[in-house]
Amino acid sequence: MRARMALLHCGIKPELREVKLSDMPRALLTLSSKATVPVLQLSQGKVIDESLDIMRWALSIADPDHWLENSHVSDLLIIESDNDFKPLLDKYKYADRHTESSELEHRQNAETFLKLLEKRLNSHLYLVDDQIRLADIAIFPFIRQFAGVNSHWFSQSGYNLVRQWLNRLIESSEFKTIMHKYPVWQEYDSPLYLGS
Repeated sequence: MRARMALLHCGIKPELREVKLSDMPRALLTLSSKATVPVLQLSQGKVIDESLDIMRWALSIADPDHWLENSHVSDLLIIESDNDFKPLLDKYKYADRHTESSELEHRQNAETFLKLLEKRLNSHLYLVDDQIRLADIAIFPFIRQFAGVNSHWFSQSGYNLVRQWLNRLIESSEFKTIMHKYPVWQEYDSPLYLGS
């Protein structure tokens, strides 16, 4: 999701190959043995198989709204999101698999990061300043997942500024475009392109 948003924002419309995670096509496994998505193969053959790396590559081609400004702040937030929050989010989402703590305890552990975001959003519209930056696009899909675990609780929680920030990003035309459902890719399908 975050890689697609960055690609679309930067005007890069790669050929898409939607896959089923439970049935990875051989072509994908040949490109990246990690067996994860997204994977981007550049025209020169280079493969980028981390979403954040794809985002940074796209922004190195074009950064029309200066998402990379204040990158030192973005980088710190993204590191905390990816390294600390994301594992806690996974435990909250799949609490039935992580029975060492209750769902409530997993949520409370993950809330530490939401408290940080709420505090930052008390000072400006977005996580870094009053403009969308790399951190916003890199982090909001995980907050969207967090909100979806118990949407009733989240809608009633004290994270008013996080909810407003999340809603602004979800209502963006770029998000709506990338959320278009594409058919699962088959080897002889005609090409489909991002944004089409």
